[in-house]
Amino acid sequence: MAESRRALRELLRHRCDPERSAVAELLTSELVTNALVHTDRDAVLTADVGPWGLRVEVRDFTAREPRPRPQTGNDTTHGRGLMLVECLADSWGVHRHGVGKSVWFALGPDTEADADAA
Repeated sequence: MAESRRALRELLRHRCDPERSAVAELLTSELVTNALVHTDRDAVLTADVGPWGLRVEVRDFTAREPRPRPQTGNDTTHGRGLMLVECLADSWGVHRHGVGKSVWFALGPDTEADADAA
């Protein structure tokens, strides 16, 4: 997981502000964790960044669909990953493949970095 965050941080280092990069790292970490914990198999991480923003996708090889879990009254640390993705990403979803699925999120363009570049 640390390797995934490090790779994404390096990709975004000169492309967006540190706060936006931190959100992307958190969401990526959540998707990778979900894929590894809930599938017992490998996951494939891809990230695309451009003037339209950032799209991160984590593919696994099981058909089970992820679902955000509603918060219960207890203080558990499990089950919050997709709720974070749902709250912090501009959009997210699931794309089915012949074998498995990809869970993705998108963050729109970094308007602060765009203003600095102008």
